[in-house]
Amino acid sequence: MPDIEVDLAIIGAGPTGLYAAYYAGFRGLSTVVADALPEPGGQITAMYPEKLIFDVGGFPEIKGRELVDNLVRQAAPFHPDYLLGRRAEKLTHAERGPVLDFDDGTRVNCGAVIITGGLGSFASRPLPAAADFVGEGVVYFVPELAAHAGKDVVVVGGGDSAFDWALALHPVARSVTLVHRRDRFRAHEGSVARVRDLGVPIVVNAQVSRLIGDERVTGVEIDVKGESESRRLPADTVVAALGFTADLGPMTEWGLDIEKRCILVDSTMATNLPGVFAAGDIAQYRGKVRLIATGFGEAATAVNNAAVAMNPDAHLFPGHSSEGT
Repeated sequence: MPDIEVDLAIIGAGPTGLYAAYYAGFRGLSTVVADALPEPGGQITAMYPEKLIFDVGGFPEIKGRELVDNLVRQAAPFHPDYLLGRRAEKLTHAERGPVLDFDDGTRVNCGAVIITGGLGSFASRPLPAAADFVGEGVVYFVPELAAHAGKDVVVVGGGDSAFDWALALHPVARSVTLVHRRDRFRAHEGSVARVRDLGVPIVVNAQVSRLIGDERVTGVEIDVKGESESRRLPADTVVAALGFTADLGPMTEWGLDIEKRCILVDSTMATNLPGVFAAGDIAQYRGKVRLIATGFGEAATAVNNAAVAMNPDAHLFPGHSSEGT
């Protein structure tokens, strides 16, 4: 494949990466946005596109899918080139700047790189009871709520995702039951309270021991601590919201300073490698707060400092976008 020449390569097409593409375009930089996932949006698209997000400035609430769509539209006037479904395997340096080689043979020559890949690639933790079940009905994400309309749903887990799915599915499903192996939850207290207020049954100190059904799930058996017999619940869908495991993959071989799966950066979002910056959840510094809103600010900081790294005569701050209107 022919080499791609751009000013800025952005690794990760989640919210931070998409905002970096917009801001780089605003600064007049050409960009390529790469992600191992086949669609933009990162973890939001893969894990909770229908979840309501409440902590993005200017939006009292917004669905994950809508936030991603808006970010893509925001960057669109600047024509970023998307390399989706491809993984950056190798990072080297040439005279101009960093060089990225991808798993499909694509090579990107650029002036700077911004890594916004969240926690790297990720995989869902499996539901043990599903290991021997060959039918359908076990899901780890809920891309479309409408697919579960009028159905009995059992959500397994005690984290934010489990309670988010319970809240989102309650208005459309016939029934929703949440099952957790402990009597304490990792989820935000407010989410737990909202689920309880809706009257969603929560079975604690319990585990799904067996899935019932042939071609599809029709029910589950759960073992509850202190009860001599298993309970049986109707279930057309089992949502296994058990979290995920993250993997930085080849990035661990690039020579980056990495601590606990995060890339260490300074106040300019620069890494220890020349021309390489990081922003969003994958970036780490003292006092870091992992929010989408934080990632947006870090993306702008990284782009502005990358622009100066590529052209020392450039201004660090190009002015506000509203100044030309």
